[in-house]
Formats: sequence, structure tokens, C-alpha cells
Amino acid sequence: MAKRFGALQSRQQDFVTKRYRSAEAAEAKSTPPTNPAPEATAAGTAVATQLPDITKLSSLVLKSRERFLSTDGIPTNQLVLAALKTCQAAANAIHPFLTRTASRSSNTTSTASNLLSLGSDASKSGGSANAQQHPDMPAVLKQAIDAVTESAFAIVAHAPVIITPEVLELYVNVQSRLGRAETLPYVLELYASKPLPKVVDGALQYVAQNPKGADKAINAQTAEVALNTALEARNLDAALGIVECCYTTDAYVRQKLLKQALLPAAVLGATPFIVYGLSAALAAYQNTVEPGTATKVAFAAIIAYIAFTSTIGTIAKVTADDHMKRVSWAPGITLTKRWLREDERAALDKVACAWGYKETYRHGEEAGIEWESLREYLGLKGMILDRVEFMEGMN
Repeated sequence: MAKRFGALQSRQQDFVTKRYRSAEAAEAKSTPPTNPAPEATAAGTAVATQLPDITKLSSLVLKSRERFLSTDGIPTNQLVLAALKTCQAAANAIHPFLTRTASRSSNTTSTASNLLSLGSDASKSGGSANAQQHPDMPAVLKQAIDAVTESAFAIVAHAPVIITPEVLELYVNVQSRLGRAETLPYVLELYASKPLPKVVDGALQYVAQNPKGADKAINAQTAEVALNTALEARNLDAALGIVECCYTTDAYVRQKLLKQALLPAAVLGATPFIVYGLSAALAAYQNTVEPGTATKVAFAAIIAYIAFTSTIGTIAKVTADDHMKRVSWAPGITLTKRWLREDERAALDKVACAWGYKETYRHGEEAGIEWESLREYLGLKGMILDRVEFMEGMN
């Protein structure tokens, strides 16, 4: 079965290479028009001429999905990656057409209309966000994007499939190339909660796994790509769902404690013993007081110095707000929670910056249902959106 997927993938890569070269040759031969209207027409014609190739590409992806889903038993990780790489190759082939459609739409849409559309129904719909943002997208292109998206999701959501970090990263990359973020929160949650398949007495059984384990935390790079995909797709629900799945879980907290707090805690625990040995050594170099008294005095002085300086440094680092743009902590949030949830706050800050005005002097002028919902959501999280004393010109 792996050989069939490898042969299918090699044929698809050859097909993508030929299509890409033909498109480049056609663009090289074309002369730049003087009128922008014929330019848009020519671009639309170029896309239209390539649509049969996209249809053929989507059919290859559907065949690959059917072959994968028809396999018996637990598929190997290499087999899952081969099936997803087929979807990735198709997504890479579709991406240039999606980029051209987006560029033509941006040329015909002003900045003011984009800002006015923040609170419209187009930005609230999850599955049809791309279609509403690009109304001039050909129907065949939409069908191809849907086919690749659904195929990748069917492969990952297949019950016997074990979602490894490599599989999750590849799936997020496929959806990122297609600009589809609707399924990302569900798959990110599925990564930690999906039952593991096992063969017991010749029968396939599923065992629940621990979603709170540190190994079930989402990789930082994968989480960033998923969040950027949701922001580019203007899907607020998906963006907040990705933040919840990546930065608020118990698995993320445990992984952060192991990676960033274990070594400092070990050093802190060993500090009294190291300081006592150093104090005893220093007491031997004097003859003014008894060695025992000198050791106690030196030990107390060194411990007091370390405790004072480390406390001041920790408070200064945790309470620093120079890196905060629009989202800051509300009064009363403990320093421990601020440190543990800093990545969550940074991600929500990124969401707020993407949904609001880019000009800093216009911060605070946003309005609309989505913006008010985001403000209320941040308030429930112990955060403040556009704190007045932190805004430009207000301090």
C-alpha cells in the first residue's frame, strides 16, 4: 500500500511541475497591458484555462483518500504521512490560483470597505469565509479546495489513525496553504483526546489517552502557523479556538513547567546547601569570631542577598509590559498566572491587533459585534483590551 501511495505521489508531483512550468511560460510570453481592466480579464482567463488541471488534481486527491480509508488495521505513520503529502502537493498547486484571486479581490476592495466588513456576516461565517472574501473565485477552484480540505480532514479523523506531531504539523500546513481554518481547533483538540487504537486478540480496540500529559502539548511552531491561518482567513471563532487548544490546556502548563521551571527550581533547591558550604569555607579565613558564628552570619547574609535580588528580578521580569500592544493583564492577576499564561495573552494580543485598526492613533475606535465579543471574552480571561493608560497619548 505504501508503494501505491508513493507512485501516486510521484505522478502528482510530476503533474504539478508540468502545470507550474506551463503557467510560468505563459506568463513570460504575455506582455504587460496598459489598461488595468484588460489585465484583470487576462488573469481571469489564465485561471480559467488551468481549471481542468485543478479538477484532475482534485480527483487524484479523492482517489488517494479512498485508497487510504479502504486499508484495514492500524495504518503506519509513514502511510498517513504519504496520504497527507498527496494533499499537500495538491494544496501547493492550488495556492498560486488562490493567491491570484486574492490579489484581484484586494485591488477592487478599498481599505475602508475592509474595515466596515469586520462586523458583517461575512467575517462570522466559518466554512464559507474564503468564498465570501473572494466572490470572483471560480466554482471549480472552490470545489478543488473543498476536496483537498475534506480529504485531509478525513485522513486525520479516521478512527485507526494515530495523530503524531509530524502528522499534525503536516495537516496544519495543508490547511494553511488553502486558507481553511475551520477544522483546526477540532483537530488540535483531537491530537490530545483521540483514543489510541490497539489490536487485542485480533480485534481492534480503542484506549483512552491522557490529554493532560506534557507530551500532548501542541508544538509552538505548529500553533503559530494555525493561528496565522485563522487570522488570514478572518475567522475569529477559529482563532479563539486555536488559542484555547494550544495555550490553555493542562498539557501546555505541564510542558512549560518542565521546560522552563524545572532547572530554576532545582538550582533554587540546591542554593542553601551551596551557600552553606561557601559560608563554612569563608569562616575558616578569619579569626575574629568563632567559626560556627561566622558561618551562620555569612550564610544569613548571602541568602538574604540572593533572595532580595532574585525577588526583585522576578517581579521586574513578570510585570514588564513593554511587549504588550493591545491586551494587558487586569489588576489582581497573580504573578504565577501571568507567567504561566503569557503565551496565551500574547496570542490574544495578536488576534486583537489583527482585528483592529493598524494605525495606533485609531486604537479604541473599533466597534461591532465581533469586537465587543472579543472585549468581553478577554475580560472573562482576566485581561483588558486597550487599557486607557497604556494607549498612545493617554499616559
